[in-house]
Amino acid sequence: MECCYVSELKIYVLFVLLACSQLVKGFYLPGSYPHKYGVGDFLNMKVNSLTSVDTELPFGYYSLPFCQPEGGIKDSAENLGELLMGDRIENSPYRFKMFKNESQLFLCQTKPLSSAQFKRFKTRINEMYQVNVILDNLPAIRYTYKRKFVSRWTGYPVGVKIGKNYYVFNHLKFKVLVHKKEDDDAVIRLMGSSDATSVVSKPKKKQGLEAPPQYMVVGFEVVPCTFKHDLESVKGLKMYNKYPYKINCLPNVVSSPIKVNEPITFTYEVSFVESDIKWPSRWDAYLKMEGSKVHWFSILNSLTVITFLAGIVLVIFMRTVRRDLAKYEELDKEAQAKMTEELTGWKLVVGDVFRVPSNPSLLCVMVGGGIQILGMGIVTILFAALGFMSPASRGALLTGMLCFYMILGFAAGYIGVRLWRTMWCGEHNNWVVISWKISCFFPGIAFLILTVLNFLLWSSGSTGAIPFSSFLALIALWFCVSVPLTLVGGYFGSKAPFIEYPVRTNQIPRVIPPQKYPSWLLVLGAGTLPFGTLFIELFFIMSSLWMGRVYYVFGFLLIVLALLIAVCAEVSLVLTYMHLCVEDWKWWWKSFFASGSVAIYIFLYSINYLIFDLQSLSGPVSAMLYIGYSLFMALAIMLATGAVGFLSSFWFVYYLFSSVKLD
Repeated sequence: MECCYVSELKIYVLFVLLACSQLVKGFYLPGSYPHKYGVGDFLNMKVNSLTSVDTELPFGYYSLPFCQPEGGIKDSAENLGELLMGDRIENSPYRFKMFKNESQLFLCQTKPLSSAQFKRFKTRINEMYQVNVILDNLPAIRYTYKRKFVSRWTGYPVGVKIGKNYYVFNHLKFKVLVHKKEDDDAVIRLMGSSDATSVVSKPKKKQGLEAPPQYMVVGFEVVPCTFKHDLESVKGLKMYNKYPYKINCLPNVVSSPIKVNEPITFTYEVSFVESDIKWPSRWDAYLKMEGSKVHWFSILNSLTVITFLAGIVLVIFMRTVRRDLAKYEELDKEAQAKMTEELTGWKLVVGDVFRVPSNPSLLCVMVGGGIQILGMGIVTILFAALGFMSPASRGALLTGMLCFYMILGFAAGYIGVRLWRTMWCGEHNNWVVISWKISCFFPGIAFLILTVLNFLLWSSGSTGAIPFSSFLALIALWFCVSVPLTLVGGYFGSKAPFIEYPVRTNQIPRVIPPQKYPSWLLVLGAGTLPFGTLFIELFFIMSSLWMGRVYYVFGFLLIVLALLIAVCAEVSLVLTYMHLCVEDWKWWWKSFFASGSVAIYIFLYSINYLIFDLQSLSGPVSAMLYIGYSLFMALAIMLATGAVGFLSSFWFVYYLFSSVKLD
């Protein structure tokens, strides 16, 4: 019977491996695989949601009466991360022919604008909405020139308001940068068995049989302008016909304001320019956008100061504890009894230091959830730093975060349940209840916040609202992946041996002497040091989230995260030691919030960013969205940093009281 079970298991594993191999063969990162086009091949441009830094509410491209493709509107393949980010990529009527310059192409003439459509255009123009278009997975770049400065922007405005008139950019001038596929004359093969390099020449092609040249798209630029079309001349024209008159695209000149009961005519032109830009470097222009450069000197200076300060704290802490332990061990038992209070107060709480804290199950749940969030952040940033989640892969970062969070439910359940059993010295073994609470605590709060924000987005008609099908998919992933893995981790945590305390706990708790200053004041103030390690980097992260800028320095972010973890651990250790020295044995929750209080300062910083950096943000819905997402981010950071502080303090207290000979 056992042999049959083993054979069935082997067959199942083999089937899973074969299925995974097939998935790996057919999988590549979007934007990481070059698409080669022959001369005359069609290139289809796609459109994304309309976005604005004034409202932070994305809307569908076809929510405005733009030209629609002949075959109807079709959604492009999207991942879950794109949907959660509010991206709605769809096909468009714009099409190009590789390396074929075309001008004065007629696209369509809309129906006469109704009053509702005219009002919608006015609203989008007033709120500075941008049209985002994509070609070969590259967003269009728009250059603006002011004096000696050149600014780069993604997308182009819907229109412009001059005086009381509104103008829609109805003519687009595209420039596509292409790089010719290099025709290798020789294939160089490095022979691993010798120092020599063997060159295998490719056979020369016969005359007249040479393959046609192929090109790769390495750049995509757009110049929007307004043009007054002759309404009579476009009658009878079909899509992609040539407009009968010459169109001069002058970006600084406006003409033909939109009016109610008048149609809008759209035209475009495209030119191809061969470029020396290599295909792997085509995203450099986006990563060097104005305002998204990291001020390396300022950040490195801040990191140097924080590292130096953390080193001083660690040295002082280690020397103080070691000297305290050394003096105590040198005394005999009688001298120890007399000198206990003179040396330090932490030995007086030996019978209470491991007393079960208030709300122990909540603490276990928050520590387990914090470890899950922290692990998700470390793994995601590490993969992003290695280049697996490039800007070309839209939604990959958010999708990866979701996957890693669900997988790390195992670690959350294991740590939370084992901590629960350690608190009760192995007597309480309600691992199912603790695991279930861990799996529901943070996801439950997240779903509550997202549901409220989603209703706001639904009421505004924004594409930022998570579709109902995606909402069900998230619930299914949580219930079918995250919850079972958390339960499995909790099961293994219940089977693992609990950590035995080095000292016994008295039955009667010791009275904590009155303190000069409230202990929670120190706890709240401790968050300033971890906040100092990331507040500069936080500005660029906030700019990426709310200003539409590209964030790409994940390697540096990984260093900042490592430094943040170290500082959180040190701060919590020092505060725990200070509380024990004044005979305050209630260190459990204080060690958690000593490092977790950094979330308070992050939330306050986000409010400061809203007031001083997002001054153009308009409308109560936009402000509520910003505050809701900021609160969600602060909660996640509190759990992650709090878990680091608690576990480091737990290790320190265990080490401290197991290193001293006490009766």
